[in-house]
Amino acid sequence: MNQVEQVLTVQNKLGEGPVWSAEEQALYWVDIENNSFYRYFPTTSKYESFDVGVPIGVLALRAAGGLVMATKNGFAFWDPQTQELHFLANPEADKPHTRFNDGAVDCRGRFWAGTMCGLPEICSDPEGSLYRLDPDGSISTVETGIFIANGIGWSPDNKIMYFTDTPRHVIYAYDFDPATGAVANRRPFISTPDEIGAPDGLTVDSEGCIWSARWGGWKITRYDPTGKVEREIQLPVQCPTSCAFGGANLDELYITSAWTALSVEQKKNQPFAGDLFRVKTNTKGLESPKFAG
Repeated sequence: MNQVEQVLTVQNKLGEGPVWSAEEQALYWVDIENNSFYRYFPTTSKYESFDVGVPIGVLALRAAGGLVMATKNGFAFWDPQTQELHFLANPEADKPHTRFNDGAVDCRGRFWAGTMCGLPEICSDPEGSLYRLDPDGSISTVETGIFIANGIGWSPDNKIMYFTDTPRHVIYAYDFDPATGAVANRRPFISTPDEIGAPDGLTVDSEGCIWSARWGGWKITRYDPTGKVEREIQLPVQCPTSCAFGGANLDELYITSAWTALSVEQKKNQPFAGDLFRVKTNTKGLESPKFAG
């Protein structure tokens, strides 16, 4: 258990946001800075990539078929028949220097996605926000003043929402109302300013533990529901970005990674940077809900 396997040599510049499709027995994820997303079938080891022409911060499965995405140009649907994007709305059209970065779908089929400044040299203030796209197409602004909106997930009973702001080294916890999608009582779930690496993407397992990719930290950390470190999985890459459970039994942890922040020398010394990894675990994940719109 917990042995790291390199699954695919994809060399993503900024691989992110893995999502498991139980229906297809396939893993989806994005390469944000290469305007692409991937689909991988573990049973055959085949994978394919799709260039959509715009940076994709995060994608999710859609109940009506295809995908919902949060892109540099706002929310969009991806049609697998035409292989085209159909844009819905861009809540940050007045902020050309920001982009969507990460998100997830809640138990009622609402798509949550957050933003960040894509040009850090011109951003000194936290300009990111967290948005909620409801199935009826309405968009709500849930949080503002975020540096880099990152990993988001919910406890198995859907009473707690977790949300990451990477440069602050914090994963927040909120009280969550499944019926309305409202959040309240934000507090730090974990705060690790003195630790090497910062929290990036995350997933929640069936036991209510949070698996957080540590950007710059060479590892995945599993926190129990009280925020205590339960285990760490060391990786051969410095910048893991996110993780998701997949496989027929939802007990295989897939991990995306990136090389965009590495120097030429660092990249040379990390030949697997940007690749896809997998770890067989002794716990199970939760099935990813689909966007209901």
